[in-house]
Amino acid sequence: MEDTKMPEPLRQAVHQLVSEVVMNCQDVLRYTEPGLAHDWKRMTLIRATDASDTMDMASRLIAAYCQQYTNVSMDTLASHLQTRQQRSRAAGPRDSDRYEIAGMLGAPLPPENAPDARRWYSWGQGYAEGGLMSEPDEQRLFTEACLHGLRARLCEEVDSLDGYLPPHVAAMARRVAECLEVPEPATT
Repeated sequence: MEDTKMPEPLRQAVHQLVSEVVMNCQDVLRYTEPGLAHDWKRMTLIRATDASDTMDMASRLIAAYCQQYTNVSMDTLASHLQTRQQRSRAAGPRDSDRYEIAGMLGAPLPPENAPDARRWYSWGQGYAEGGLMSEPDEQRLFTEACLHGLRARLCEEVDSLDGYLPPHVAAMARRVAECLEVPEPATT
């Protein structure tokens, strides 16, 4: 395998796109908070799809570079892009999504003969009953605080953190934002 660095213009584009994704992900988290509940359905879907589309754009740029300038085969690109995992949002929610949400919300398992229904249903139950991320772990809380703190600092809205976040996350996000504050030059 060749050992070449990513071209600087491509690197800059990828950094810009990933920054946009992070901002959209922060908005997804923000709109899950109770204080913003009036618009959560629309805004979480819009921002999640914005993040997904932007990461797709980054993937396609990298793939185009690999194909055009490094002669990576289409089979190799398809493997790296994990195209077998790709699902279209245009098709809407799949049965697996419906089974999973039914498990999360404690609805009865649909009486269908789908072979994977019970597996997806149990994943949903895991989210609801404490098997999967019931208690936010420190890494997840830190990630959320970093996203919120970064956004608050960039938008100069540090004081707004207390308006929509749980107090412990708001406090961590505020500390992150304070660390990102540009210090004033010392006067002599």
